[in-house]
Amino acid sequence: MELIVTPSALSCFKGEWGIADGETVRVFVRYVSGGELPFAFGITRDTPIDAAVTAVAEKVTFYMESKDVWFMEGKSLCIDCHGDGIVFQFS
Repeated sequence: MELIVTPSALSCFKGEWGIADGETVRVFVRYVSGGELPFAFGITRDTPIDAAVTAVAEKVTFYMESKDVWFMEGKSLCIDCHGDGIVFQFS
């Protein structure tokens, strides 16, 4: 299980979100609907409590808590930026 943050995603977080060096960004799973894909990822500034997977990109730490990694099912998650939006890709 791996968390990857691309340079373009980091640029988006720093430029559009105002994320600064030394901050921590939590990636979490949230319920969005009862449809075909009922869960999605969310992102927020937060402090780790029980981080299960982390990635450091230019002094910014991205992490997922142990209670959220079930959604990854042992896969790698790549956070990228396409156009104006953050995208999540499994591999």
